[in-house]
Amino acid sequence: MATFGEMSIREIQRGLAAKEFSAADVARGTFERIAAADETVHSFLETTETLALDAAARIDAAIAEGRLAEMGPLAGVPVGYKDNMNLTGTHTTCSSNMLKNYVSPYTATCVENTLRAGALPIGKLNMDEFAFGSSTETSAFGPTRNPWDLERVPGGSSGGSAAAVAAGLVPVTLGSDTGGSIRQPGSFCGLVAVKPTYGVVSRYGVVAFGSSLDQVGPFTRTVEDAALALNALAGRDELDCTSQPCDVDFTANLAEGVAGMKIGIVPAFMEAQGLTAEVKAKVAEAADQLRKLGAELVEVELPHAQAAMSAYYVLGPCEAFSNLARFDSVRYGYCDPGHKDLGSQYEASRHEGFGPEARRRIMLGSYLLSAGVYDKYYYPAQQVRTLITQDYTSAYEQVDCILTPVAPRTAFKFGEIGDPTEMYLSDMFTISINIAGNGGMSVPVGLGADTNLPVGVQLIAPAFKDKNMLRVAAALETVYGVAPVAPAFADGKVGA
Repeated sequence: MATFGEMSIREIQRGLAAKEFSAADVARGTFERIAAADETVHSFLETTETLALDAAARIDAAIAEGRLAEMGPLAGVPVGYKDNMNLTGTHTTCSSNMLKNYVSPYTATCVENTLRAGALPIGKLNMDEFAFGSSTETSAFGPTRNPWDLERVPGGSSGGSAAAVAAGLVPVTLGSDTGGSIRQPGSFCGLVAVKPTYGVVSRYGVVAFGSSLDQVGPFTRTVEDAALALNALAGRDELDCTSQPCDVDFTANLAEGVAGMKIGIVPAFMEAQGLTAEVKAKVAEAADQLRKLGAELVEVELPHAQAAMSAYYVLGPCEAFSNLARFDSVRYGYCDPGHKDLGSQYEASRHEGFGPEARRRIMLGSYLLSAGVYDKYYYPAQQVRTLITQDYTSAYEQVDCILTPVAPRTAFKFGEIGDPTEMYLSDMFTISINIAGNGGMSVPVGLGADTNLPVGVQLIAPAFKDKNMLRVAAALETVYGVAPVAPAFADGKVGA
């Protein structure tokens, strides 16, 4: 029998309105499902039963008064949160020993917006430590497994958020994306995964990796669910000066189709070294399907996109180094005991508190911001950022949306990629979007012919025109169907 995590937002709300079940039933059923199935996946680090049942009681009271429609676009819907998002009274660890015992004294705006929209807060989800990674293997609390194949990674850094939806534990989760950390796990787990334009969603209360790159977005199994989640999340926040007013209804044009739209194809991406044949074939197939639906395919050039990886691994570590400087073992975070002076305590605490990948990024950022090096690397990286942004602006003079691969391959096995540089290439198609600040999303287009694992295509929209990519995604969904729950977890099963 299908579980609440396998239902869409509309299905849950129709059931609530018809009194087929209560919001309390939804909350209890979700926690029962997690207890039964998450042991093999390890997507949740902490569950929040009391908070969810309190929220469910408010929804049930509204239903009794005939006010369900007033409770918001996520009323009665279970939602999980990546563990870099603060929620009062819960641990916010960023999957790091540095914050293992940290309890949030406040709530992130993105989380608060879902609660105001009626969501049932289910808990915190595993991730790569401080969002540094593409596989969720760097978590201090153990890796999350891909529900489609438990020997493979779910992607990262938002791997727990993706796996929880793919396993049918919850219908909606939030992740954060600095260079592909929503879209890549979305592709690996066969989900709709959205990184909105920078500024659409407030970053206040989300532990920062790269402040000029980070953006929060949803994982769902339908395009409409993603649009409804964005309706709850988007908007100006006085606590985040980078956030922007947003009065768009992201569901408004989902049924319009793509007839008359111009879809950009980037030839250089389709010929990129490392792109596997099965992924390339699926991207080409999706483009052909859009053409059959009435879209015009237009080749566009992004001449500086090949420099995006180099620019990102200057800008990202520099911002990460600055953001992680606050973890000093004095105010909060892990404190190594037994030291007589502050200097040795600071050094030992950061060495033990941070994992290898976090230390790697700190060291790289420290070097890149040092005297004599800053001018050589950081300024040119910012210049490249401007050129990449200009490339996208020029491309959007010709097209309404761009279609590319998300990742060069399907989900890889644990331990298969040991070289950090090779791991970084997992984000080769996604990084330039964060640098430019445009919206991007992953849409599932079936299984690869060789691995029989999910493949996603990436849709990229002009800045603050995220509705363009959602409209194209909805058209593709009419061809490929909504994203299924991984077979081993579908219909209430708990995995192999």
